[in-house]
Amino acid sequence: MTEQLRLMAVHAHPDDESSKGAATMAKYVSEGVDVMVATCTGGERGSILNPKLQGDRYIEENIHEVRRKEMDEAREILGVSQSWLGFVDSGLPEGDPLPPLPEGCFGLQDVDEAAGALVKLIREFRPHVLTTYDENGGYPHPDHIMTHKITMVAFEAAGDPEKYPEAGEPWQPLKVYYNQGFNRPRTEALHAALLERGMESPYGEWLERWKEWNRKEREITTFVPCADYFAIRDKALIAHATQIDPDGPWFKVPLEIQQEVWPTEEYELAKSLVETSLPESDLFAGIRDN
Repeated sequence: MTEQLRLMAVHAHPDDESSKGAATMAKYVSEGVDVMVATCTGGERGSILNPKLQGDRYIEENIHEVRRKEMDEAREILGVSQSWLGFVDSGLPEGDPLPPLPEGCFGLQDVDEAAGALVKLIREFRPHVLTTYDENGGYPHPDHIMTHKITMVAFEAAGDPEKYPEAGEPWQPLKVYYNQGFNRPRTEALHAALLERGMESPYGEWLERWKEWNRKEREITTFVPCADYFAIRDKALIAHATQIDPDGPWFKVPLEIQQEVWPTEEYELAKSLVETSLPESDLFAGIRDN
């Protein structure tokens, strides 16, 4: 291809872009790819997960504004552009039975209507590749599941002039991927590497729960080498200070061990309109050489 390559990562909340595929994005930015993050909600109902900031009255009363500022900082660190789709965070329902979702939230939107905002952004930015979550949302947060739904509708509709005619000139992305960075092979490899070195692993309990979940393993099709950008990923994640404790389990595995043992980020190719051979090492495989 002679034109600049473009990648759009569709995420549910501010901070998701820094915990899922951030090193991949930073790598592509360094190679001259134009990368945009589409953030579906403002994270208004997100809990303050960093214990050092819990109880801060200003943050509690201005969480939407605080999370926007955090997103601005992470965006600058990653070198990407970013756009808000404008939906309202659904929160993570807890309890048995689960409470109903709040009125007007993202998780209760009509899928076809909500997809229109993403179709418009796709037609403006004209990405060759989209990334999003699988049908389970990666984990069953209602906003992650809705993000999957609208992304798949938008992928099919953005190139169709009869769909969403008010949303601009049609543009057809060529591939869509599901983020699969939190996969069992990676977790097991890092867990074993830590134990072999006589170090404590944060993954023991997680792996035990994995057995109980009895989940079907996803098909990982694409391994993007991006170890040189893990430090940028971590810096962007720490920018979301309300969501991430820099002394927490996210950062218990030394960077050099991660880079040595598992130097990639992983994806599942969901749909492709170009020919490609699996496994891949590039989200643009089949596009660069056409």
